[in-house]
Amino acid sequence: MKLTEELLFASTAEWAAIGGVLFLLLAAITRYGERRRMRRERIDSVGWVPWTGLFLVFSVIGVTLLALSVPGLLKGQ
Repeated sequence: MKLTEELLFASTAEWAAIGGVLFLLLAAITRYGERRRMRRERIDSVGWVPWTGLFLVFSVIGVTLLALSVPGLLKGQ
């Protein structure tokens, strides 16, 4: 109950920080996918997911959201 109340009354900075953390988590998952693709046994079986591009997009969005949320979190808004 307490977590739902905290999320319900969260500030914009807190939502941005949560989103940034989620995007960085997605970036970590895509990094794992790229690692699996590079270590596959059959090198000629090319996958269809652009793991590197997704990693870059997710990590840039995540870092940006976290960087933009820091001033609001420090002010306590």
